[in-house]
Amino acid sequence: MDMDELEPRRKPVQQKPLEPLSVGELEEYIASLEAEIARAKAAIAAKQSHRAGLDSLFKK
Repeated sequence: MDMDELEPRRKPVQQKPLEPLSVGELEEYIASLEAEIARAKAAIAAKQSHRAGLDSLFKK
């Protein structure tokens, strides 16, 4: 059994149709995406910091 088979399957993210959006709505959409990217980067930094702390604790 492959380990990938044990992982939960994620549904692919469906892209939002951009054609019906106005320029202002597209700018708001971009701003919300940038905010989500910043949130994801902060989560990555927190996890890396936590990992570094654990690595230093268990380092011999």
